[in-house]
Amino acid sequence: MQYETLLFAREGDVAVITLNRPERMNAISNQMRYELPEAIDEANRDEDIGAIVLTGAGKAFCAGADVSRFEKRDKPEDIPSPRFEWVEQVCASKPIVCAINGYAVGAGLTRTLPCDVRIASTAASFSVRFVKLGLVPELGSTFFLPQIVGLQAAMDLSLSGRTIDAQEALRIGLVMKVVKPEALMPEALSLAESYANNPPEAVKAAKKLILTNAVERNIKEVMRRENEVFLTRVGSPENLEAVAAFRQKRKPDFKSLGKKIS
Repeated sequence: MQYETLLFAREGDVAVITLNRPERMNAISNQMRYELPEAIDEANRDEDIGAIVLTGAGKAFCAGADVSRFEKRDKPEDIPSPRFEWVEQVCASKPIVCAINGYAVGAGLTRTLPCDVRIASTAASFSVRFVKLGLVPELGSTFFLPQIVGLQAAMDLSLSGRTIDAQEALRIGLVMKVVKPEALMPEALSLAESYANNPPEAVKAAKKLILTNAVERNIKEVMRRENEVFLTRVGSPENLEAVAAFRQKRKPDFKSLGKKIS
């Protein structure tokens, strides 16, 4: 597909989706709101893609919503609703590594939170910011942010609206790793490739279990779900291929296996 506000490229087994409005610091326009889910869908439909990297062009990852969307609107009903299904889509997606190259502010930051892994350039900075505009966080960020950084840090970021640098984001767990700007994409691609190399159905099942059990308080229910899924994986084509490859001292071929199954 051709996109107006995004770039879509392949790097081996990885799809690279780049927010591409650098002249507006990749602020989210109405067009981008619709194109981003379409790009994620495109990557998920492609059997040869095993993981996704999401990043931004230029000096910013995403500077939030494009305020020009709201300049002529003065009624809440005139403001377009966020695409809530996008959060569910990302949670059900192939693994997504968010490579945060610069500013990730407001709605730009909230779009990183459902992603599976976040890494940042030393040039990156972060702000929840909504309170500064008299607004509240959106797109599930009051759910994801406390899980990622803890309740106290989530409160601080959300109630102050302050901006933090990449090192503080690393310290509180908002990102997993901080690297020099020139190392960001190679590191993101390496991480994504490490996920893409694993059996896709097992990756999908593990991701779903983690997201479901992360908010489950009953440990017996956690283990019940794990065991239920574990038993479906034992003897599965992916499991048999992995065991056979181990015994034959070769690299497993999960891609060809997937095509045979389909």
